[in-house]
Amino acid sequence: MIRAEQVTFGGSRLDRAGHLRSDAAALARLRTHPAAATLLLWRGKPLVCGTDHDRLALLGLDHPVLAAIDGGCADAPILLGLAEEGAPVFASDISGWVPEGLDGAALGQFHDPTEQLHPDLPDDHVFAELRRLMTRLGPREAELAVTAKAVLGWHATHRFCARCGAPSEISLGGWQRRCPACGGQHFPRTDPVVIMLITHGDAVLMGRSPGWPEGMYSLLAGFVEPGETVEAAVRREVMEEAGVPVGRVDYLASQPWPFPASLMLGCSGEALSRALTVDPVELEDALWVGRDEMMTAFAGQHPVLKPARKGAIAHFLLRHWLTDTLD
Repeated sequence: MIRAEQVTFGGSRLDRAGHLRSDAAALARLRTHPAAATLLLWRGKPLVCGTDHDRLALLGLDHPVLAAIDGGCADAPILLGLAEEGAPVFASDISGWVPEGLDGAALGQFHDPTEQLHPDLPDDHVFAELRRLMTRLGPREAELAVTAKAVLGWHATHRFCARCGAPSEISLGGWQRRCPACGGQHFPRTDPVVIMLITHGDAVLMGRSPGWPEGMYSLLAGFVEPGETVEAAVRREVMEEAGVPVGRVDYLASQPWPFPASLMLGCSGEALSRALTVDPVELEDALWVGRDEMMTAFAGQHPVLKPARKGAIAHFLLRHWLTDTLD
């Protein structure tokens, strides 16, 4: 698909400086670089600024907010890469901070509407849910945000060695955890997920998971299992969830999706039948939606279906299907 990298989080060709991660002296120089900056994350939410919250707020590594935090990874910034003119960009976790009057229940919502303002930052600097912001950020800032969220999220859940259970330590500029007890080395994990544009004639297969907001339907998706090809995963997931046999499968595009740690592999597939047998454990509902009906949904005029969330690869694939620009 020639437009594959136009998907949100599709990449801005950031120089990730992988060759510097194992060089302790080079990392030390980067941390003291006059243009060095860090992106703060709080419980997975990036710090953004501006009236529309459409820009990442990058701070100096010596900012008082970092010095005041007890916990998280504030004392061990993760090297994200080198921006324009070689300026190093890091990511720091300040999840140890507890905002005053925190509404903990809201943090678990499908679409968290809350924003957190740190008292030592300007009023237009807030921590906000990345899914709300993803279409507002430019390609470079989107790549920085998605990388920071994925890597810091991995560190938060992998603090102990999977081999011996001892506490592990951050190494390689944040791109590895090393166990001082057994010498084990652990690297950030990404789970491959297939998401499928399954069509039959002029209709596309849509599904709805239990607990989703009213009217929300999306393309079917599922994790790739060990020992399985992408094509086999597409056919298995569609059959398991909707009872639809799939013939030809083609790859279209991919999207990093750090909610919490996936790589979405967008594929197209040709259904061999429209008969549906929905697995109620996996799906609340599944249906075939014609092109005209989907156009109505994208226009926000459908009485039941809501348009796919902008920024998600499902929206990207459906939009190109509607405009016949998938190739």
